[in-house]
Amino acid sequence: MIRTIAALTILTGIAPLAVAETSSLHAGRALVSEFITGVSTLSSRFEQTLIDASGEVLEVTSGTLEIKRPGQFRWAYDEPYEQWLIADGLNLWIYDVDLAQVTVKPQAQALANTPALLLGGSASVLDQFEYDGSYEDGGLTWVRMSPISTDSGFKRMELAFSGRMLARMVFIDNLEQTTLVSLSDAVINEEIDSAHFEFIVPEGVDVVGTPAVVEIDVP
Repeated sequence: MIRTIAALTILTGIAPLAVAETSSLHAGRALVSEFITGVSTLSSRFEQTLIDASGEVLEVTSGTLEIKRPGQFRWAYDEPYEQWLIADGLNLWIYDVDLAQVTVKPQAQALANTPALLLGGSASVLDQFEYDGSYEDGGLTWVRMSPISTDSGFKRMELAFSGRMLARMVFIDNLEQTTLVSLSDAVINEEIDSAHFEFIVPEGVDVVGTPAVVEIDVP
């Protein structure tokens, strides 16, 4: 259960709020906007830490992240368990290898108002978030954002940039659990095989949910 919650929330603790704020909100906004509009593909390793409201570490996981805009990403856990989250532009597939089970949801519905929109979304996704400030800490520029909708399941997030490269993501959900994601070995704007964002249900695997289908108008 923990792994599923952490995966859908995506998505060492939060950077201190006492550090000096930058004077311009536009600096942080520009970094996020450039990440969304200027990065067409991204490949990276990640380490994800889930922390409860009391500060206890519940889980540490790692894996790979691939993004291909518009609308596609592959978030694959490989340690300590294997689980794939694949957004193919139409549906979100969550494949739990250990349980031999796939959960599928229409992508627009599953990712609405969540931080995951920033992974594969276009510039219009920024309309669903408010900018709450930016600051410098640990050699990174941190940008605070919060969802406009109260139905998103999370309260706020912080994105950290090293120069213009996304390096950290912190998400705080409505239960005051914190998910910290650290990226490493990131490569941007290089070709990624489209097959990485396609999901074919393996034989013998249970499927939960109904995928959306493309409607074709017949004259």
